[in-house]
Amino acid sequence: METLINAAIPWAFGFPKFNTSNKHRVKPRTVRCLRKNDEVNGLFEAPSQMDLEGHAHMKMSQSPESDPDTKHNEIWQLFREAQRNILYLNKQRLMAVEELKKAKTEKEMLLDRIQKLEENQADAGKDKLSILWDLLLRIDSMVLKGMIDTGEASDFRRLVMNSNAIVADVFFDIMQRKDVELLAELRHFSDKNKRNGFHIVHICTEMVPVVSVGSLASYVTGLSHALQRQGNLVEVILPKYASLDLDEVQGLREIDAEFYSYFNGQLQGNRIWTGVVYGIGVTFIQPVHYSTFFTRERLYGYPDDFERFSYFSRASLDYIVKSGKQPDVLHIHNWETAIVGPLFWDVFVKQGLGGTRIMLTCHDFGSQCLEQPDKLALCGLDSSRLHRSDRLQDNTKGHLANILKGGVVYSNNVVIMSSMHSKASIIHSLSHGLESTFTIHKDKLLIAPYGFDKFTWDPSRDKFLPENYTADNMKGKAVCKVALQQHLGLTEHASVILQVGCIFSEVSDVDLENLKEVVLIASRRDVQFVFTRLSKVPSKNTSLDSFLEEIKDENVRFIDKCDEALSHLIFAGSDIILCPSFHDPMLQVPLKAMRYGAAPIAITSIGKRFRHVVDHDFQSTKLSQFLNTTFAYMSPNEALDEIKSNSMQWNQKIMDAMTKDFSWDAECYDIHISAYTALKNL
Repeated sequence: METLINAAIPWAFGFPKFNTSNKHRVKPRTVRCLRKNDEVNGLFEAPSQMDLEGHAHMKMSQSPESDPDTKHNEIWQLFREAQRNILYLNKQRLMAVEELKKAKTEKEMLLDRIQKLEENQADAGKDKLSILWDLLLRIDSMVLKGMIDTGEASDFRRLVMNSNAIVADVFFDIMQRKDVELLAELRHFSDKNKRNGFHIVHICTEMVPVVSVGSLASYVTGLSHALQRQGNLVEVILPKYASLDLDEVQGLREIDAEFYSYFNGQLQGNRIWTGVVYGIGVTFIQPVHYSTFFTRERLYGYPDDFERFSYFSRASLDYIVKSGKQPDVLHIHNWETAIVGPLFWDVFVKQGLGGTRIMLTCHDFGSQCLEQPDKLALCGLDSSRLHRSDRLQDNTKGHLANILKGGVVYSNNVVIMSSMHSKASIIHSLSHGLESTFTIHKDKLLIAPYGFDKFTWDPSRDKFLPENYTADNMKGKAVCKVALQQHLGLTEHASVILQVGCIFSEVSDVDLENLKEVVLIASRRDVQFVFTRLSKVPSKNTSLDSFLEEIKDENVRFIDKCDEALSHLIFAGSDIILCPSFHDPMLQVPLKAMRYGAAPIAITSIGKRFRHVVDHDFQSTKLSQFLNTTFAYMSPNEALDEIKSNSMQWNQKIMDAMTKDFSWDAECYDIHISAYTALKNL
């Protein structure tokens, strides 16, 4: 404290030289400590040094005969007054510091709250969709527990479909309540409005991203997204494989209710799991007694595949009935769930599903599942009624039952997924023995192209690209080409060198020979090549290794492992994408190439001209017609010639391709929604 006083009054330990003149007397200075609201706190007047000097002079002049002790006491009294003032000022300073700390803390809390609100707003759509699906799955649970009947459950589902945004807001804070309380809220809120969209239930064996082997997985997810974006309610039922990627399932939980299904002459127990995958409600069926059906290393390829998937098909139908679902369409896929068709019409249609119709999608006719007819009894079917030429009897091997044929016969509509083939070519050339069946049922056959996710694959907002671009402004594509060249260590002359990418999952020996010839011809034309293989299963391919050894060149790069970011950059940085086939249900390479301003060119060129049979059938898809008239007639060499000699014509083709919509939301969606509408009107 002594140090503090010394700092405030330098002459504290010696007598000052008093100023005997009082001509320039200074007024006392007013010291004010202000709060944040500008109010004066602790107002007092502190004397200046001149005031103190004058005060001391006046004291001495009044008492000229005062002794030194009196003077000393007066000085120390002044010191004590100064000390009190300094202590008070320090106290006020500490209070002000505390006020500043409090204000800073409040500001940080406010900024944190704003950030959280922004994050919540960004995720609002996803959160609302999750609430809706959580509510729908809770309704299923209530039915299985016997709390509500199937009619009331159907009304609740319609309510969720019609008023999904309002329902999500209303039920946001009460989803954690018990079923009894939630049911009371549902009944209070229900207005039983008439719905406009369709209720579609997929019974299938694959779905991206939880389990994927073939084209079915991306098709189910892509189409379901497109349907839900247009106000339809879509659900998926899957087997609960041991190999499921459960990290991709949001809110996975087991329904606490017993569920039984008929198989092999008796009722079999099942565990039911529910969750949300990419915004789509998914139900997983797990057999209890036949627990090894779906705990295997592979999805398909076992001697008891018919038993495995007929069990799943029957259990799916039992679950739909017991949970009170009354969908407009049961959408089944390939032979694995084709048995749903006969089961539905022979067993389940009278169990509250009179308004439901069946649609079968076929992705591949090479696998049809031929079985002994008596095995049909395992899932409750009468083989004596079904093993007939107009039903399930195989067209070639009459002693066997053809499961895929049964799905075609017993479905109201059959959608054949093909991007490049017409109905006529499929019936007569690609039916694998089902030609007579397809001919009889040709009126219910529809051809639909595959699509792709246009929200993930969009150069105008692709997060993986160094610069975005559109058909109207292609400057960003040149930036992407340079970025790709830098990444791969290629020469950077984007205005001169043409970039050719080739993305494939598997490639045949014939394709490799054609690729080698293409590279040899193009190597003389200052063309760069980027080859990459996208495959989930690593494999040793001696032919591919030999091919890569032969084409070693400073302008050729091969990437055996390509991540998502690099695959996007290859599409954006390439002028041409070589395609093993235009019918590419797995990777959708031709569709993504056109979206990114790269021409899809088939590699089967034999160095001269692409030998492709152009199908002009009027029943082919719009995608097929566009590809056939724009790119399918060109060999890689002809494409290079047109780029260099007729750039205006080439650029117009690229712009036309970029502006076409070949996503799941376009032609594929239109064909399916038309089919659902036709089924509803039956």
